[in-house]
Amino acid sequence: MDSVIVLFNLKEGADPAEYQAWARSRDLVEVNRLPSVENFRVLRCVGLLGGTDAPPYQYAEVIDLNSMEKFGEDIQSDTVGQLAAEFGQFADSPIFIHCQDL
Repeated sequence: MDSVIVLFNLKEGADPAEYQAWARSRDLVEVNRLPSVENFRVLRCVGLLGGTDAPPYQYAEVIDLNSMEKFGEDIQSDTVGQLAAEFGQFADSPIFIHCQDL
């Protein structure tokens, strides 16, 4: 299975409560509706195991796909374009990692 993991921090001045409300009401709903998506989760990073340091990222997204090819088509849609623009108002230099199960 292909997955996309997105790691990011919020932009300076972005309100975490506002971002989380948007993620619950828009991002999670719309991305989970995409035909290529098996499951989509947004995670708040709360700490490093075995330590007290802050994690390097505030949030992680995990997008499990049923088709990488179809996902490439889905992300060209107007809906995803609008979501990306909204996401860009919150996320500071997100990193998108394409992963595959062993």
